[in-house]
Formats: sequence, structure tokens, C-alpha cells
Amino acid sequence: MGRPVTRSDDDEWDIVSSVGYTALLVAGWRAVHATSPDPLARDDYAKLFITASADPYLTGVLANPPTSETATAFPRLYGVQTRFFDEFFVAATCHGIRQAVIVAAGLDSRAYRLDWPSGTTVFEVDQPKVLEFKSRVLAEQPAEPAARRVEVAADLRDDWSIPLRTAGFDPGKPTAWSLEGLLPYLTGQAQDALFTRVDQLSAPASRIAIGALGSCLDRDRLSALEASYPGLNMSGDVDFSALTYDDAAKTKPAQWLTEHGWAVDPVRNTLQLQVEYGRTPPEVDAQIDAIMHSEYVTARR
Repeated sequence: MGRPVTRSDDDEWDIVSSVGYTALLVAGWRAVHATSPDPLARDDYAKLFITASADPYLTGVLANPPTSETATAFPRLYGVQTRFFDEFFVAATCHGIRQAVIVAAGLDSRAYRLDWPSGTTVFEVDQPKVLEFKSRVLAEQPAEPAARRVEVAADLRDDWSIPLRTAGFDPGKPTAWSLEGLLPYLTGQAQDALFTRVDQLSAPASRIAIGALGSCLDRDRLSALEASYPGLNMSGDVDFSALTYDDAAKTKPAQWLTEHGWAVDPVRNTLQLQVEYGRTPPEVDAQIDAIMHSEYVTARR
């Protein structure tokens, strides 16, 4: 595939390269999780993206989905993450919010999967090539989105608020924002700029959810863990630690939001979420989280 393994300030990507491949990988794990007996979240669109991509690794995984507790660890943990953001949007609409923005939407299918109230608009912001691939695959399906779905092609390192407003976003209305799995791939400066733009665009009563399976991606420690748990594989042959930036150099999301007037709920990790969802986290999940340091934040304006 020729996937880049280094970053630059102006790098670009499609769905099978660099940061874009992370969206495809997560779709693959969601597809695998959907095959489990009792999935925490079910995304039946995810497998369509894998088939369309023809990615050898993920296509092979879906052809023979893993079943052991160890081999299904990452699909299970992404199931937790998917459930967290699903419930966030459902709760936001229950509080009357009818405008949602999925930042770095990737291959997210929530506009189709969730039961959105009438009159809801879902804006999906991402790189042009990622959105083009997604639109092409979805256009081949008979399903229709359950909300008004609006694509916003933009680079989050630029002022994406301009194309968002042009697409019809109303900063005077409360908004539900999601930043899923995004922050590890931003520099500290880019993260602060992102938070600042979201803050400036958020009317009173807006809500935000921020979370990632890992705020740290230490390839060496993960490789050692994979050696200890046969069958555990995060990403095939791709080193995602080369695509991320040092978390220690960034302001913690909960801290930033609190300092800017948001009411922040208690921060949770993937193990705590599993317990909330009625599951007992296996030891392998605890070992993964000890390395990756998951963090899930919700807050209200």
C-alpha cells in the first residue's frame, strides 16, 4: 500500500495511507466486533468499507474473524469506544440538541446507524479523499441516513470553521461535538487550536465528547505485550506510534475544557466503561490500557 510512516506539517492521506488508514483499521475492528455473540455496539456498514478498500490484512481478518479473548481484544475495546460515542449522541438529542459535528469522521456511520430525531443535521468533517471514499461506498447501499448528513471536506490543521459554516452550521444553536480517536494524531499546538475553534463555535448548552483507546502508542511496549499474548495484534504491520505525537507535551482535554468554562464529567477509561456496560474487563484489556492510557471525556457548555 505504500503507507507513510512519518508525519509532516502538511501531509495528506487517503483511506489506505498514513492517518487515513487508522479509520479503515477501526472500521475493521468494528466489523469484527459485530460478529461477536453479544457486541457492545453494532456497525453493519463497517464491513462494506473493508470490502471496498480491498486491504489485504483487514480483508483476511474479516474472512476468518478471531474468536479468542486475546485475539478479539482490540475489536472489543473499539466496541467500547463506539458504544461510548453512540450513547453520547443519543443523550445529546434527548436534551434537545439537533446539530451534531463529528470531527475527523473517518468511516463513522452514525448518521445511518443511530435513531436521530426529526430535524437533526449531522456534519462530518474530514480529509477530502476520506470523505470521497466513504460517500462512494455508502452510495452503493440502499440505506438512507437517519439524519440530514452534510460532508465538510477540510484539514483540521487549517481553519475548518469556514467550510463548516459554509455548509450550513449554525453557531447560535447548541451542538453535540465528537472528537473520537483524534487527539493522538495532533501536535499540542494543533490540539489547542482545535479546542479553541470548537469553543468559539459552541452555543450555550452545547456538549462535547472526547476519547481514544490510547493517548499513548508505545510500539515497543505493545510489541512486548503481543509476544506475551499470542494472537494479540493491534494493526497488522503498521506502526501507528510513528503517526502520533507525544501526549506529555499536550494539555489534558478535561483540564482545557474546565479552564474555558465547560462543566466536565468524571473522566473514565475503557475498563470503567466496560463495567458500566455490564462487562468484566479481561486481563489482556487491563494490560493494554496500562500501556495506552485510554481516556473518555464528556462536558457541557
